[in-house]
Amino acid sequence: MGKTRPSRKDLSEREKRGKLKDLDRVLPDRPFSQKSKESKESVEELLARTSALLQTSQAEEALPLALRALKWLKKERNGLTSRVLPALSLLAEVHLELGDADEARSYFSQASQIDPDGLIPESQGGGVEKFLWLAQLSEEGGKDSVAWFEKAIYILRNEISSTSDSVSKAQKNRKLAVALCGVVEIYMTDLSWESDAESRCESLVTEAILVAPESPETLQTLANVRISQERINEAAKALADSLTLWKDLPSGNEGVPDFPTRISLARLLMEVEMENDAMEVLERLVEEDDTSVEAWYLGGWCAYLTAERSKASQKSAISGGGNTEVRELEYEASLMSSRDWLRNSIRLYEIQDYEDDRLRNHAMELLRDLDAQLGDDKDEDEEDEAEAEVWESDSENEDQEMAGT
Repeated sequence: MGKTRPSRKDLSEREKRGKLKDLDRVLPDRPFSQKSKESKESVEELLARTSALLQTSQAEEALPLALRALKWLKKERNGLTSRVLPALSLLAEVHLELGDADEARSYFSQASQIDPDGLIPESQGGGVEKFLWLAQLSEEGGKDSVAWFEKAIYILRNEISSTSDSVSKAQKNRKLAVALCGVVEIYMTDLSWESDAESRCESLVTEAILVAPESPETLQTLANVRISQERINEAAKALADSLTLWKDLPSGNEGVPDFPTRISLARLLMEVEMENDAMEVLERLVEEDDTSVEAWYLGGWCAYLTAERSKASQKSAISGGGNTEVRELEYEASLMSSRDWLRNSIRLYEIQDYEDDRLRNHAMELLRDLDAQLGDDKDEDEEDEAEAEVWESDSENEDQEMAGT
């Protein structure tokens, strides 16, 4: 799927009540009624404002608006009707943005009870999106996730067969491919022990390629399956094809896969020894978000692997009587680059209280090896800091002297 389970970042009940109280001073509460056009417009306005805030990553500001809209909509018929679906969907998205997976799952579950077959149009808060999220957010995982994905797959297949609109069909095909690939990933991890796991993966990824042949995510999933089958050349080709689809597009373009999907792509590229391509992906990722611990870690590991490859080439050149000076420079440059990336990763890890012991342990192991090869440069860092302090002191003195004149 590409999207990862969000980390917890709960709002306290006091914060929620405080935000709602502040909102009440701006928008006075009043019963919702179909006969009251003013109230109906207010609910729609709240939903529109919530959506706008979400699009600008202002989830905390969006939360009280969505809660208020849900409260008013529930008053319409004293219960959960299909009219509350837009508010439930928005609240789930808000909590996803806030990192509260449990609350998001709760709202998606409520929506699935109101629209169990996904027959209500997406424009009214229905559709299959909730089933796709419930598959990803499932606490049980495994077969429970597969069941949610299969519900979405069944609905999408029916919708695709009954629509004649080419644009709508293409969108649904892509969504179907995402669901199919989601099941593949589960059978490659949680359910890999199942006797038919490999055959199911092959069948599902084949269908995904048929319905969305130009989807980067689908091609990545195909590559992942081929790697597991040790068909490395086919995996490398699928990854190269996936990368070609979006690498020249500007950031923010809808054709560019999301951040987690590109993190996964970098890992896969490294597995098939396409380190140069992986580093290009990672450099772009840290340009977009320079606080990603995983991106910096992978960049350091990728540069380390590049150095190892340069070292192997250097040995081959020595045995063949070739020129080794350039390879030696490339080797040292890759080592230094690796250390810089890994140090950034560890620094961010500590600042963010990141929770991934395996990542940290591997990064520290690599750093120890790099320090052993390059030498510990802490003394150089201290000298640079001392020089910077002297420069700042001199600048301050000059400013004071100019002020005195």
